[in-house]
Amino acid sequence: MGVGKVSSLVEVQQRACARYSGNRLFGTKRSGRYQWNTYREFGDLVDGLRGGLASLGVGAGDRVALIADNRVEWAVTAYATYGLAACVVPMYEKQAPSEWAYILRDAGVKVAVVATRTIADKVRGLQQEVPSLEVVVPMEGSVTEAGSFAHLVGVGKASPVAAVSPAPEVLAGFIYTSGTTGSPKGVLLTHGNLASNVNAMQEIFPMEEADSSLSFLPWAHSFGQTCELHCMIANGASVGFAESVATIMPNLLEVRPTLLFSVPRIFNKIYDGLSKRMAKLGGVKQGLFEAGLANARARRALAARGRSSWLLERKAAFFDKVVFSKVRESFGGRLKYAICGGAALSREVAEFIDDLNIQVYEGYGLSETSPICTANAPGRRRIGSAGRAIPGVQVTIEPVEEVQDAGVGEIVIHGPNVMQGYHGLPEETAKVLMADGGFRTGDLGRLDRDGYLWITGRVKEQYKLENGKYVVPSPLEELLKLSPFISQVLLYGANRPYNVALIVPDAEALGAWASSRQRPAELAKLVQDDAVRALFTEEIAQRSRDFKAYERPRRFDFVLEEFSTENGMLTPSMKVKRRVVIEAHRDKIEALFG
Repeated sequence: MGVGKVSSLVEVQQRACARYSGNRLFGTKRSGRYQWNTYREFGDLVDGLRGGLASLGVGAGDRVALIADNRVEWAVTAYATYGLAACVVPMYEKQAPSEWAYILRDAGVKVAVVATRTIADKVRGLQQEVPSLEVVVPMEGSVTEAGSFAHLVGVGKASPVAAVSPAPEVLAGFIYTSGTTGSPKGVLLTHGNLASNVNAMQEIFPMEEADSSLSFLPWAHSFGQTCELHCMIANGASVGFAESVATIMPNLLEVRPTLLFSVPRIFNKIYDGLSKRMAKLGGVKQGLFEAGLANARARRALAARGRSSWLLERKAAFFDKVVFSKVRESFGGRLKYAICGGAALSREVAEFIDDLNIQVYEGYGLSETSPICTANAPGRRRIGSAGRAIPGVQVTIEPVEEVQDAGVGEIVIHGPNVMQGYHGLPEETAKVLMADGGFRTGDLGRLDRDGYLWITGRVKEQYKLENGKYVVPSPLEELLKLSPFISQVLLYGANRPYNVALIVPDAEALGAWASSRQRPAELAKLVQDDAVRALFTEEIAQRSRDFKAYERPRRFDFVLEEFSTENGMLTPSMKVKRRVVIEAHRDKIEALFG
């Protein structure tokens, strides 16, 4: 299965294109339908662009930037660059030009390949700030348009350049961290780092040629790049590109994937959307759906004790045929596995997706670990955990003085997936890389007796209340967001007597609730309504019932502007920039403590 053990990403691409040449690889929606190219066609494009980049003077050790959302040209550029022993430096289309300038300058980028002519013009305008940047290549434009991506491929086809076989220690790329607490840091990853992840996943996860995914997680982020792009190619599978995050559901029906790579935010939306849909249907359909979920919970409880029930199994088959198969049809009807990373998925949501007979596999990793460290997989799965260490990787827990929970400490990783360091930041590197090669993740967790990792939060995010109790907010916020009325939430209480919450309400759910009660339709007026405040007080009480007493927020206020990449409150990988949110809403926070 797959391309076998590899030592570089060049091997991944070349073996896959030879072994699966006739298989379809990438699907792009054009003129109202998905159109696919094959592994052979992809390999031809990689060969062409490799020669084109060489004609621009790109060689070993040079840096080639990518500023684009996921698309065929993204993958072509990456693998063409690897074949020259040069480094890929990916960025996001939605990043601010000032961030592009910082990364281009910090990495010493020589050539930038970008999505559109508009972005190309903006990047050319940064060249005075980036002395290393020589050429900007837009992906738009025909083969006859000098300087375009297609033209560069043509140049390379006319003057081909053979791919080199980089040694494992050769740098493959930079992944810039999201920068939730300051300027992004360039994580240095070698071919050996990334290939070790591909090898491990081939060993434990059953991807096949017939598998396909709907791609919407950015490949500029390590999770999407390694788990989807490199691993899917290594197994001869196919990838259809979502038109946008807003069109994921209709695109699922068109691509009909077997695998879904996602982060908790998307799974939470699926959970919330299905719950609302069933509540709206009501009657027999809602009753059957809830009965099916109750039966699934009973089966899971028995399985946890090593038992089963003939009656529950018969009922499960009935509910799957009558109810859950219809739900899966809305995902295209072929979805087998849901693979979640980027942050901890709440157990309630994981079990909900699993109850639909879509197996959920959570993993854990960071950009600095290529990224996968632990993963659940068939035959080694524990819902709610981040799985066990992947082959070749060792996970240990180091005590943290401030952490009061038994067995919980900082997660430390040893293995071939650990980065070489942060580019140009020896002091920052020294803070996280240990003398024996271990990497201090900054994440808190515990290992159970069977070696499964349970994530409990971030060391840097935790804060101390006035009473000396420590709070780790992220997992608590994820549980609060399971309320259908809460879109986003931030907990805060550093050096204060108690926790408070800033809540971004779900406008659609709140609007429907208000409409049925003749309440004001305008959101700004709704959040001032006493009945609405009572609703949210109850929702918070319900969702925080399992919190420790000191963790529960005692007061809350509403924020009507969503946290987003546009307003700088979310990173491109959808993590909340806590410091930015807190500063932006400092007055509200102070009033809550007033």
